[in-house]
Amino acid sequence: MKTNKITKRLHKDRPMTMVSIRIPDDVIEDLKRVAPMLGFSGYQALIKAYIGQGLRVDLERLENSLEISALIESLRKKGVQEEIISSAIAEAQSSS
Repeated sequence: MKTNKITKRLHKDRPMTMVSIRIPDDVIEDLKRVAPMLGFSGYQALIKAYIGQGLRVDLERLENSLEISALIESLRKKGVQEEIISSAIAEAQSSS
C-alpha cells in the first residue's frame, strides 16, 4: 500500500492545485539564494521539496503511531498485563 502511494507521487503529471500563502520577503530571498545551491531550478521547487519532506516524516510518524496503538490494544485484549505493556513501551522509547 505504501509502495503504491509512493509510485503515484513519482508521476510528474499528477493533478495540481494552485495555493497562495504569505511568506515574509526575507524568507523568499533566502529561498531564492539557497535553491540553486541545492540544485533546484527555483525557489518554488525548493518550497515543494521542503513541504514533501516534512509531510513524509509526519506521515511516517503518524502511521507508526497508529500501528503501535493497534498493537497495544491487541495485547490488552489478549490479557497482557498493563505493567508489561508499559515496561515494553518505556524500553522501546529509551532504545530509539
